[in-house]
Amino acid sequence: MTTPHSRPRGARRPLALPLGIAAVTALAFLPNATASAADTSAGAPASAPVVTDGPDLSYVVNVRPGKGDSAVEKAIGKAGGSVVIAYDKIGVIVVHSKNPDFAKTIRAVRGVESAGATRTAPLAAQSSDDLATRQVLTAAEARQAAASADADQDPLEPLQWDLPAMKADKAHKVSLGSPKVTVGVLDSGVDDTHPDLAPNFDRKASANCLGGVPVQKDNAWRPVEGESGHGTHVAGEIAAAKNGIGVTGVAPGVKVASLKVAEPATGMYYTEAVVCGFVWAADHGVDVTNSSYYTDPWLFNCTTDADQKALVTAVTRASQYAERKGAVNVAAAGNAATDLAQDEIVDDSSPDDSTPTHRVIRTKDCFDIPSQLPGVVTVAATGAKGIKASFSNYGKGVIDIAAPGGDSTAYQTPAPPATSGLILSTVPGGKWQYMAGTSMASPHVAGVAALIKSTHPKASAAQVKALLYKEADATKCTDPYDIDGDGTVDAVCVGGKNKNSFYGAGAADALDAVTK
Repeated sequence: MTTPHSRPRGARRPLALPLGIAAVTALAFLPNATASAADTSAGAPASAPVVTDGPDLSYVVNVRPGKGDSAVEKAIGKAGGSVVIAYDKIGVIVVHSKNPDFAKTIRAVRGVESAGATRTAPLAAQSSDDLATRQVLTAAEARQAAASADADQDPLEPLQWDLPAMKADKAHKVSLGSPKVTVGVLDSGVDDTHPDLAPNFDRKASANCLGGVPVQKDNAWRPVEGESGHGTHVAGEIAAAKNGIGVTGVAPGVKVASLKVAEPATGMYYTEAVVCGFVWAADHGVDVTNSSYYTDPWLFNCTTDADQKALVTAVTRASQYAERKGAVNVAAAGNAATDLAQDEIVDDSSPDDSTPTHRVIRTKDCFDIPSQLPGVVTVAATGAKGIKASFSNYGKGVIDIAAPGGDSTAYQTPAPPATSGLILSTVPGGKWQYMAGTSMASPHVAGVAALIKSTHPKASAAQVKALLYKEADATKCTDPYDIDGDGTVDAVCVGGKNKNSFYGAGAADALDAVTK
């Protein structure tokens, strides 16, 4: 039984109605009300004064997908809730309520399949760093890299050991990817003014999804000043342009869109924002999505808990809707160095927006979302030596594929001219920075998926995933795995060369993506 280390991927914003969203119905706010009689048509319980002076929380209410349910909407108002937005096609309603018993009350309403609070505290909460390591790129390193760059390389590309590790440098001689392919980055926002990202940014497919309602006005998808550069870093790994500036992405010819789902003040990725991100991506032609986070506040959401079950259902419906519309959903496996396939895991970090408690979760009932949801490509991280990164989660039947995510240079040192074992990419303000984590591995796979989609434009999401796994370089178990060299085995890999707990189907291969 393993205790995972802290690993989030992670000020409420005013809610504005979205413009031009065909698949989403925005509903008027329903007033908080005191139920005076039973609503027999909706199956609501008999009346009692509704408490409306509790903490203002956000909820998801899951109903049968379709054209909406006016009886449920009415019952939401009677239970002291106000509808923020209803995603009718997937049957997910986002609600705010100050009634502490709202979820319990609305779950008893006919037509409600599940309902639960998306958070445990309405106030700003601290979020720990979701990356294993950060490191500043020095001016001296930049000058040295530029001096050693080949004629066909961007000036900082010599520092990107991750590109040749997955044969992306060779792939770029064949294809940079198609501008008709868009990768949606569900994250902290993307600085589309960055010179490495501006040429490939898809504004029409970008939106701010905080609070569950998509907003495009005033470039709302960008990170605010002082906010995490995580999303911009991820975007650069996928699609930094090959334009003689800075770094090169895995798929430098494709488009990248920003779906902002992390709250600026806390770094939290709440369910309502994640649902919005997937639905927006689905309805705006996004071909690949990347999720380098887990959905707060629960490291694992357990279907044995009524609230958490509702969150699993809502995000599952949204991600599967995106896949049905053609998107390949890629997600990071996490940075806790934990075997996700073991029967039980100790979680001491949840909920991470209030006071964490000690709990032992059963993996058959509890899931990291979205990475462990059906259909999602779950990505483990490797370092500069091509073996599992020290921090990367793993697990037989959980990990689908592996890709460069970086590691401490003390554990895995790259060959010169690269100087750091971390991943170099874009950050806001026209700068570049090193980071490491499965957060960095996932966008490498998203980039390869985008190259496959570029090569096979008519391929379905299922077909792209099948090619992604088929073209991966089979990687046998690292045995023994003693990453720090102290004589003690740090993790045990199980499975064969073609499918194991460290690398899944193997290492993602960018060259095969454009040649097969």
